[in-house]
Amino acid sequence: MASRHPRFPHWLAGAFALLLGAALPVASRAAMPPAVDGQAMPSLAPMLEHVTPAVVNISSKTRVQVRNPYFDDPVFRQFFGLPAVPRERVEQSLGSGVVVDAAKGYILTNNHVVGGADDITVTLQGGRSYKARLVGTDPDTDVAVIQIQAPNLQALPLADSSKLRVGDYVVAVGEPFGLSETVTSGIVSALGRSGLGGSGYQNFIQTDASINPGNSGGALVNLRGQLVGINTMIFSPSGGNVGIGFAIPSNLAAEVMQQLIAHGKVQRGTLGLQSQDITPRIARLLNLSQDKGVVVTGVNAGSPAEQAGLQPGDVLTAIDGKPLRDVNELRNTEGLLPVGSTVKLGVLRAGKAREVSAVLRPEKLASLAGAQLDPRLAGVTFSELGQSERSQGMYGVAVSAVAPNSRAAAAGLSEGDVVIGVGNVRITGLRMLRELAGVRPRQLVLVVADADGSHYVLIQ
Repeated sequence: MASRHPRFPHWLAGAFALLLGAALPVASRAAMPPAVDGQAMPSLAPMLEHVTPAVVNISSKTRVQVRNPYFDDPVFRQFFGLPAVPRERVEQSLGSGVVVDAAKGYILTNNHVVGGADDITVTLQGGRSYKARLVGTDPDTDVAVIQIQAPNLQALPLADSSKLRVGDYVVAVGEPFGLSETVTSGIVSALGRSGLGGSGYQNFIQTDASINPGNSGGALVNLRGQLVGINTMIFSPSGGNVGIGFAIPSNLAAEVMQQLIAHGKVQRGTLGLQSQDITPRIARLLNLSQDKGVVVTGVNAGSPAEQAGLQPGDVLTAIDGKPLRDVNELRNTEGLLPVGSTVKLGVLRAGKAREVSAVLRPEKLASLAGAQLDPRLAGVTFSELGQSERSQGMYGVAVSAVAPNSRAAAAGLSEGDVVIGVGNVRITGLRMLRELAGVRPRQLVLVVADADGSHYVLIQ
């Protein structure tokens, strides 16, 4: 094997033999000598001695309001003398995290491990536990940053994940099922995985290193002990490992982390255009030789797309030199590149190919103070949905801020919710919401969509 692959380290051949040896009977394994011809048997242990102290256990508690149609009815509550305070239940979750800055105590993990949590506890190797502060989360990439104040932390250095190759050896370290300091090994099975379902921006590393529930937020490292990814999800029909796991590349996680530390949120850029996938029917109408690519259906005034000279009817065939297959790839590029990045687009117009450049700029979204609509909405700020959400077929207005002591907060309205209706009127944008400003119903009922589905919020 080593002779056919000159870049394959000679000692890894022995390590691979050790992995195969794990399937041998116990007596055979016990008979393996500690050294062969005076050379120590290869082991990942020296590298892991530096890695495992930087991988932590994260436990979080989230208070969730329990909604009940009877208890939400003010007449029912008054009849039975029930308080207006919503009932709550406490949800607990376990996950992993990676210390990436020992001096400042910054820890990388997944948004789905700590997002929305009211209480976060970090347990280090050796059993020391500390309360953590949530620095920021980014649901679109499932990255989060928390911070602890603790002495003698050990951090992992970040590798350049763009240099990963399919076939590179990697090791996953985390806390699956609460089992601390669990280590599994494998290879990089694929790079740039996307379209795996759900929302968000996807550019995953796929690996066959065993990843199970509780590994989320843990480390994927190379054989130098450098962080190449943050373990985030698995593909499994049973819920357990089947050899298909996914990690967020370290370069992407680092970019998101920098923005979360600096601003508490991620600012994304946009080209400012509307588009749709090219279907066989559209390809025939446009006299295209293939049905791959993206057709521009609209260009926002003053947007980077307009400044680059793009027009409705243009066909986008490539992005940064790579063939562009569909709208999802275009959206991924917009969401994953930093604001200010220059994007090169291959364009087909009237049968002639050309290349244009556009600079990603922050999307400017209109907003509206709730107090302008109804006094009961004081403390709430609404904003238009971004292009990313609209491209997924979403409608309504986003709740971009809710004052903690407002009526809306007491009723259960939260930042990040999307209002899709008021009473029995469907809301598609701020314009429709403004049109309802003169209507002051006795009971203000909002139809709200969130990660758990849709529900009613009654604001009195």
